Amino acid sequence: MQNDRPISLMQYTTSSGWEAVPARVISESTVSLTVNGEVWISFMCTPADLEALAVGFLYNEGIIHSMAEVEAVSACENGSNVDVWLNHSVQKPSQWRRTSGCTGGVTSGQAKMEHAAGFVKREFNPGTVLTAMNQLLEVQELYREARGVHCSAVSDGQQIVYRAEDIGRHNTLDKLAGLMLMHPKTLERKIVVTTGRISSEMLQKSARLGAQVVISRTSPTSLSVEMAEEYGITLIGYARRNQFLVYAHPERLMMRLELGRLIPAVQPA
Repeated sequence: MQNDRPISLMQYTTSSGWEAVPARVISESTVSLTVNGEVWISFMCTPADLEALAVGFLYNEGIIHSMAEVEAVSACENGSNVDVWLNHSVQKPSQWRRTSGCTGGVTSGQAKMEHAAGFVKREFNPGTVLTAMNQLLEVQELYREARGVHCSAVSDGQQIVYRAEDIGRHNTLDKLAGLMLMHPKTLERKIVVTTGRISSEMLQKSARLGAQVVISRTSPTSLSVEMAEEYGITLIGYARRNQFLVYAHPERLMMRLELGRLIPAVQPA
């Protein structure tokens, strides 16, 4: 399915008045998830990387733990459903909780955080944070064409390794999880960088990805800050081309304490 579509808009400016202009709008589709032949849930999403969305959602919900459990995954030709067949039986969650944000995601709230305790305490240069956000902004293909879409990515500290775009910020992290499971690569460092606000669900999904650092173009919530502190994740908000705010675990960013102030040990280039 096409991820955006052309339309004609009426634009008004004080200099030219009204005129018809071509534009593109991001596609929004309802896509159902069928697991072992049973319909589980419907996503409101951008119809791209649907197999990754389905697999990643099941992983982030703690339903599966690796691709070894997936016998087959396929999206139907018209993009209205994704079938996932597992090599074991699984019980559909009895209820789903709607998460925060536009196009709200859903979760069963049952995912376990077994990855949190195993995070590597690797340090990062502040310049790595700035570079990661700049790289994210450069790879937003759908955003450049139609706007109105979120983008999230996983960086190894040098370059973007995985990326996903969707109208729902939660969906972008599910797609990332699916892409990482379906196309595994060994990464010494994992930085999640996103255009979306970091809610508790976004932080939890990032933790499931094994992120040591989570960077957002906008703000985190109070609960996500608490969770980042608990999980050992460096949480960064309002990242721009030359500045950012650190909400949790600033010590990972090569800092030292001088006269009561945290000072970067290595200044960004």
